[in-house]
Amino acid sequence: MFDGITRRIVSMWFPRLASDRVLRTRPVDAPFALTITEQNTQRLYCLNAQAEAQGLHRAMSFADAHAFCPDLLSAPARPDQDARFLAALPRWAPHHCPWVGPEGADGLVLAITAASHLWGGGAELLGDRGARAAAAGLSRRLGLGDTGGAAWALAHYHEGIAPPGQGLCALQSLPVAALRLEGAQATGLQRLGLRTIGDLAQSPRGPLARRFGPELMLRLDQALGRTPEAITPEREPPHYATRLTLPEPIGLSADVMAGTGRLLKRLCDTLKADEAGARVLCLTLQRVDRASQQVELRLASAMRDPARILALFERGISTVDAGFGIDQMRLEASVVEPLPAQQIGPKTQPAPDRLNDLITRIGTRIGLENIQRFLPADSHIPERSFLIAPAAYSQPKSGWPKSCWHAPRPRPLRLFPPEPIAGTTPRPAARFRWRRMGFTLARTTGPERIAPEWWLEDDSWRSGVRDYWHVETREGRRLWMFYTPQTPGWFVQGEFA
Repeated sequence: MFDGITRRIVSMWFPRLASDRVLRTRPVDAPFALTITEQNTQRLYCLNAQAEAQGLHRAMSFADAHAFCPDLLSAPARPDQDARFLAALPRWAPHHCPWVGPEGADGLVLAITAASHLWGGGAELLGDRGARAAAAGLSRRLGLGDTGGAAWALAHYHEGIAPPGQGLCALQSLPVAALRLEGAQATGLQRLGLRTIGDLAQSPRGPLARRFGPELMLRLDQALGRTPEAITPEREPPHYATRLTLPEPIGLSADVMAGTGRLLKRLCDTLKADEAGARVLCLTLQRVDRASQQVELRLASAMRDPARILALFERGISTVDAGFGIDQMRLEASVVEPLPAQQIGPKTQPAPDRLNDLITRIGTRIGLENIQRFLPADSHIPERSFLIAPAAYSQPKSGWPKSCWHAPRPRPLRLFPPEPIAGTTPRPAARFRWRRMGFTLARTTGPERIAPEWWLEDDSWRSGVRDYWHVETREGRRLWMFYTPQTPGWFVQGEFA
């Protein structure tokens, strides 16, 4: 009882959540299953109704399933996307009640105590809820009871409604596994002849608790309402946005910048309270003729400093057409990342912040993805010793070879595919031609022998080992050349600064 009102809980179970998610966008009229690899064996993860009608079931090996059903269509399972899809489902649940939370990996739980009368009763609410889920392409089973355990048992084992105060009558014929027991506990109870919840409720509690542990009686009491069970609603994600309505229209860039500064101050205070920083900001400017324009700012790193962000908005705001005036402004942080508080340093702006601001300014012109940096990689092969990543979405790392003439040897500033030149002797020739230019040898350092990585397939390294030389020419070019004893032959692969 809750303030004299019987508590009512709804459990929604989506038995085919993973396959339904995929088939909503790619419907098929055939047996379909998602597969997952477990212990080097590909097994069925989730099936549609047509596949189950063919006798297939979860955890069945894909080879056996395909032998039983040659027409079976399949796709790899994505549990991470299933979890995100389930997390999005509570967004339309507040249409029925505000108290919604997740229930396992494939269900939702709703507390409808104060909301069912708005729909004419629990049965009507369940009917509307089930119809909406079916319209969304989701298989569903629903249960309604006084407790979360009772609702879960009905949804999973006998879809229906338990009348208020009659939980035991509605559950007594269900198997003991409906109490959310582990498989070993349910099997042990069945061996004792306790097959249903009614059999378990009539048995002595002491011997059962000693044999199966206190969790067995806890699950029974939770289902029957003897022990309370908390239901935690899904918390709405924070929304970072602020609005400013102006008494008189404005049109000058300086006025728009001043208004944006006020919005940034409020927004950044909210971000600071949550120890978060904005990565993408969207400024919407609404004109008096009801037309609107947007200025999007993508930042190279998460930040919440109003002064720094305002300066980066200047270029975008200068291109805005104010028309007959702007009377409303809205600023939203559409992408937010954690940004813990940091120790206050010197008064001067740190070098990383200045670099990020520069990346942001250039990125507004050419795109953040086009500003890239090199990152070290764990490989001794020159072509694989680095990665190229967008500077805005990566952090610089240590571990580059030292720029000295001793081991590890320096690497050239520019690397390109090997270009052959004439010569078959193990040492560089005194004179050679490369790219239609003649060069005279001045100084050489080497050789540095590099062997291929035999565990990786690479056609360019199938010729075997390479002997690399650092060659300085009298013409001023400093080349990185290698000799292949297996061919034999000489190649130029890089150039030093």
